Amino acid sequence: MTIATKRPGQAPPAELLDPAERMSVDELRALQLSRLQWTLRHAYDNVPHYRARFDAHGVHPDDCRELRDIARFPTTTKADLRETYPFGMFAVPRERIARIHASSGTTGRPTVVGYTAGDIDNWATLVARSIRAAGGRPGHRVHVAYGYGLFTGGLGAHYGVEKLGATAIPVSGGMTPRQVQLITDFEPEVIMLTPSYMLTLLDEFDRQGIDPRATSLRIGIFGAEPWTERMRAEIEERTGIHAVDIYGLSEVMGPGVSQECVETKDGLHIWEDHFLPEVVDPLDGDPLPDGEEGELLFTSLTKEGLPIIRYRTRDLTTLLPGTARPQMRRMAKITGRSDDMIILRGVNLFPTQIEEIVLRTPGCAPHFQLELSTEQRMDVLSVRVEARHDTPAERREAAAAELVRAVKETIGVTVTCSLVDPDTLERSVGKLQRLVDRRRS
Repeated sequence: MTIATKRPGQAPPAELLDPAERMSVDELRALQLSRLQWTLRHAYDNVPHYRARFDAHGVHPDDCRELRDIARFPTTTKADLRETYPFGMFAVPRERIARIHASSGTTGRPTVVGYTAGDIDNWATLVARSIRAAGGRPGHRVHVAYGYGLFTGGLGAHYGVEKLGATAIPVSGGMTPRQVQLITDFEPEVIMLTPSYMLTLLDEFDRQGIDPRATSLRIGIFGAEPWTERMRAEIEERTGIHAVDIYGLSEVMGPGVSQECVETKDGLHIWEDHFLPEVVDPLDGDPLPDGEEGELLFTSLTKEGLPIIRYRTRDLTTLLPGTARPQMRRMAKITGRSDDMIILRGVNLFPTQIEEIVLRTPGCAPHFQLELSTEQRMDVLSVRVEARHDTPAERREAAAAELVRAVKETIGVTVTCSLVDPDTLERSVGKLQRLVDRRRS
């Protein structure tokens, strides 16, 4: 499919790149090692949890003499942050913490992260770098529809917009009809939100009889959930904008850990001057070479408030050579999460595989939810999909049957499917909960 976007993707002029984006690979690796050694020492000296973990593994910060030595150190998981709730992972006195963010805590205690003033400045700088890599420029108006509050998305994007010298429009999530009105009235060039919520906005444009291709929008920066190339194609086709990916998570920093460059759209360049990535086997944790898919780990290199060592993101991806920023490695689009993998009657599948099928099935909107249950001692997977607004009721049964057939042919498992009314699946912070597990324990 050829996408007619409103403005071609062009590499930024050299004067718009910051020094880290212009350094050589050797310069970058030397900087990473120096910062890694500082981070390990900072964590060991100031976080009792890390000191105990390092000691238990028989390693010391002085054992890190080259970058690959990071594999000798223990990993960090959400469980570590929950066990030390709320402030046990902080590495500076509490009075130096300028801001606190936290996860939703829907599956237990939330994970709490703290930022010094220096951390917030670095974060804003990296989000500004990310927006610039996506095609945003000083003076642009940026419609921020990520949720504000303890969630890192809204404020993370907001500070980056201002750091860039652009204009922040802090709309947050929800009130979808008003979002469309503000886009029409304020004429932003850039929008930042989850890809699933962007599709909700596009449905609202249709309801209001407004052509989204006629708006001022030129660039969409989408993150906070995995999304596929097929979803990118749908967004770009319906809007004419450049749809690019941004990645981050609160435990590592927030949005802006890596960013897809608009001129290539070929994966997300990791800002390696601040984060050291690894990919490991999700089952045994053994390091994997670049080019092999596995679970993504991050070690922060500059964080003061909450340094993070080999954090297991649970996201599945591949590390690739840099392109638009040659010295910075890329991560391929997230294909799923190791903890979201569904094993259904011996077949492994991920929600993104279902998404691909939903997006190519006529009559189905891109909003769906998977439900696992047990019937007669067997696991059963049901797919609930919102119907498109123009799908007549008599067409829904046929669309559901078509999706069931496509899942069987493509993935090799049998599922049930129902098309529900538009706008009936619950959203949270602008994104859908993809998987609901109702199996008996």
